[in-house]
Amino acid sequence: MNKVGLNIKPTAVIVDRDGVINADPHGYISTPEDWHALPGSLTAVAKLNALGIKVAVASNQSGIGRGFFDEKALQRITARMQACLAAEGGHFDFIAYCPHHPEEDCPCRKPKAGLLLQIGKALQISLNKHVWFVGDSEKDILAALAASCTPVLVKTGNGLRTLAVDRKEECPIFDDLAAVVRYIEGLE
Repeated sequence: MNKVGLNIKPTAVIVDRDGVINADPHGYISTPEDWHALPGSLTAVAKLNALGIKVAVASNQSGIGRGFFDEKALQRITARMQACLAAEGGHFDFIAYCPHHPEEDCPCRKPKAGLLLQIGKALQISLNKHVWFVGDSEKDILAALAASCTPVLVKTGNGLRTLAVDRKEECPIFDDLAAVVRYIEGLE
């Protein structure tokens, strides 16, 4: 695993939701009952909180734009995610999502940088190499690069398929979010 450039503890960690925090059923999570945390992911976020690192979520949610569920359903799913995280002693400092259909060409939809820019503004942080974006897809890698953040790929969710993408040499690769956090804990 190439960890070049990851020798300084990040000031913030942005994470994709589906496939990084929770299982990605390769469909749409449209009810709170469909949402299931990946093993160790919520504890990992709580550890980041304990380290004083801000944690945000950046997630494409085109199921809204496609009519599979509405924003109220997404709010209920998000409330379940936050309650499960709170039970582990953690919290998200900000959650940003893009509800648009991919054909709308919206500036917030990953691989564009809009969601990350929203997070930077909301958290009043400068997006740079000290802000890591942990994702499982090429869109996540591209969004991180577009926002001048450090991309980090995990093998969960779509991560194993993403390993076939040529851009993988541009970012370090970890087994899952918990492994990313163990690495961060080892930094001085």
